[in-house]
Amino acid sequence: MLDATATAIITGAAGNIVAYMLNGRIDELRSWATRTFRRGTEDQRRASLEALTQDSAALTHGQMSQAEIKSRWAAVLAAYLTSHPEAQADIDSMASEGGTVKSVKIGSQHNHGSGVFIGGDNFGGIGSRESE
Repeated sequence: MLDATATAIITGAAGNIVAYMLNGRIDELRSWATRTFRRGTEDQRRASLEALTQDSAALTHGQMSQAEIKSRWAAVLAAYLTSHPEAQADIDSMASEGGTVKSVKIGSQHNHGSGVFIGGDNFGGIGSRESE
């Protein structure tokens, strides 16, 4: 039986697995799974990688909900941690990693004059001073 701390870590990790999937970071998930499941059998390692791919596709196509995938990974991680307690640090790394959404700022820039313009609106040429 897992204690409350381990259960919280597993829940956080499972949630972040879903967040990574939603953000298209499946390659990072595969790297994490390779490290985390290295103590398991060949079948466990292969199954974890296949499950990530299948779950990511199912989430993308609306075949499984976020809650279903989170629940599935919480069960997988709990079973693995029970048989491999030394994997807690790897699972904790996913729980504390945070599947944050990367944002991209898209905007427009307005420039007048000659020269290279970096970062924002610019008016006039480089090094030119208007008479006061």
